[in-house]
Amino acid sequence: MALFNIQNQTEEKIMPIGGQAVIEGVMMRSPERIATAVRRTNGEIELKLQEYQSLIQRRKWLNVPILRGAVTLIEVMVLGIKHLNYSADVAMKDAEEAEKKQGKKKKEKKQAGMTTFSAIMTVTLALTIGLALFFVFPLFATTHLFSIEKEAFAFNLVAGTIRIALFLGYIYLISFLKDVKRLFRYHGAEHKTIYAFESGEDITVESTRPYTTLHPRCGTSFLVMVMLISLIFFSFLDSFIILFHGNITLFIRLATHLPLVPLVGGLSYEAIKASAKKVNNPLVKLLIAPGLALQRITTQEPDDSMLEVAIVALKAARGEEYEHLLSPKEKIEVVPESA
Repeated sequence: MALFNIQNQTEEKIMPIGGQAVIEGVMMRSPERIATAVRRTNGEIELKLQEYQSLIQRRKWLNVPILRGAVTLIEVMVLGIKHLNYSADVAMKDAEEAEKKQGKKKKEKKQAGMTTFSAIMTVTLALTIGLALFFVFPLFATTHLFSIEKEAFAFNLVAGTIRIALFLGYIYLISFLKDVKRLFRYHGAEHKTIYAFESGEDITVESTRPYTTLHPRCGTSFLVMVMLISLIFFSFLDSFIILFHGNITLFIRLATHLPLVPLVGGLSYEAIKASAKKVNNPLVKLLIAPGLALQRITTQEPDDSMLEVAIVALKAARGEEYEHLLSPKEKIEVVPESA
């Protein structure tokens, strides 16, 4: 998932684009609209297109360093859940049509789509589980397995190592699932298409095919950056607490670390954003290397049909014509915003 809006590194100003892989498809977003293109089992592409302005665009006072990162993170997660749910509805529709052709009794169909409230509740639950697994558990394990509570850097180094190991283990295990493998291939298609866009190419399957699937401003790289910055940030925080309080406990760490996770997210956002301007700097290359390495799991090489879907999503998000990119046998079904 490309968490951040991407912009060409040339002097020419072009419309920023961000994206995300969904089930059998790709979602792309520009400052004006969101387009989610999904490949149907019959070969057609279904497109959901809607007008869109980010919260930061609508509330200029939110567009300040660090705060904008935390706001963007939450907003992108809500959007991601909604459009992932839309792609799941399309997959369910294909499954129901297949059952109907086989003469099976059709099940009562649930209303498609997801409300913003439902998406927020889903994101809240996901964040709660994520915080418990990747932030609370490492602190708990380090406190009870090692006697280094008062050694701020050593404690956070061990907790950070546990956190990263859990994350890597989770990504590695789900990468063996068949559906996740296809999701990762669409993730690769998203990155290749954005690379072609950044390079000013005439975006076609042929022009996007040669590009790498590894992108430094991907959501995967962002999560790795969060873990690295949290290790440094919380080491300094714990040092100050020990210096002025004389002691630190698991409760104190939970009470100070958890509320500051959004701050760490905002700092990580700014770090990724700043790295885009210095991609050839040796230090920047070193910092983004772990995220790129992890993308060798979370992105896979797409086929041409996947690239077609990503290109349709990108073109539609930018308000460009996309029908001519499809072969004659393919058809676009556009779903209005209310769907």
